[in-house]
Amino acid sequence: MSIVITGATGHLGRHVLEALLERDVPAGDIVAAGRSVDKLADYAAKGVRVVSVDYSDAASVAAALKGATRVLLISGSEVGQRVEQHRTVIEAAKAEGGVELLAYTSIANADTTGMKLADEHKATEELLRESGVPFALLRNGWYLENYTEQLPGTLAQGAIAGSAGDGKVSGASRQDYAQAAAAVLVADGQAGKVYELGGDHAFSMADLAAEITAATGTDISYNNMPSDDYAGLLAQVGVPQAFAEILADSDLGIARGDLLVSTGDLQKLIGRPTTSLAEAVRSATASA
Repeated sequence: MSIVITGATGHLGRHVLEALLERDVPAGDIVAAGRSVDKLADYAAKGVRVVSVDYSDAASVAAALKGATRVLLISGSEVGQRVEQHRTVIEAAKAEGGVELLAYTSIANADTTGMKLADEHKATEELLRESGVPFALLRNGWYLENYTEQLPGTLAQGAIAGSAGDGKVSGASRQDYAQAAAAVLVADGQAGKVYELGGDHAFSMADLAAEITAATGTDISYNNMPSDDYAGLLAQVGVPQAFAEILADSDLGIARGDLLVSTGDLQKLIGRPTTSLAEAVRSATASA
């Protein structure tokens, strides 16, 4: 078996590599593919094959997938370019011929959400359906790190801003999602499976503010605002305008319940409760 992880240099990719090794997958059966291969030196030292790949470079993608039996396509980070980048990987998997499974990290509730951020995921899912390559969909919800990595700024401002209202998020840690991906990659009979992945306990932005307050002793409030105002605020602090609008739109999706997941798929795949918001906040506070 040869398991190829694309986007392996990112946070999620590295967690997947670790999860595969923890499942006793031989290091020699794992291919870690990414742009900055120097970031993978520690895994190369363990015997993982490390290769340079760029989603926009078809030749590098084809070389990375040579001999692959299972592939994890971690969605690209360049919003607006991802469909064509993903197409390159899907076409390489099809051309390779021996790929038994291509698992793709999509977004929660991709087929029903109205969030703009989901558009490229929906398009990629359609490419997979049309490709003829056996595939599984890992529809990941929000990372808890989306919030905990903002902790220094949140504490400095004394508040969380957004447009999510009372909407709730079924968030989980990157490690949770990575372990789920590893479970799917090593299991048989996964072609055609669609996993809606999210944390066991949903939380609102007010809940997030309360957890940060409890963990730090600093009073944090949640300030809800119109999405246009929130997008403007994000732009003021340096977020590119187009992406600021996507983030504000995502908050509106949260308000609608687009990121609520109640399947229990994530807990079933990883065989334990998912990481709670309180655990994530306490951990981030301790390391801050």
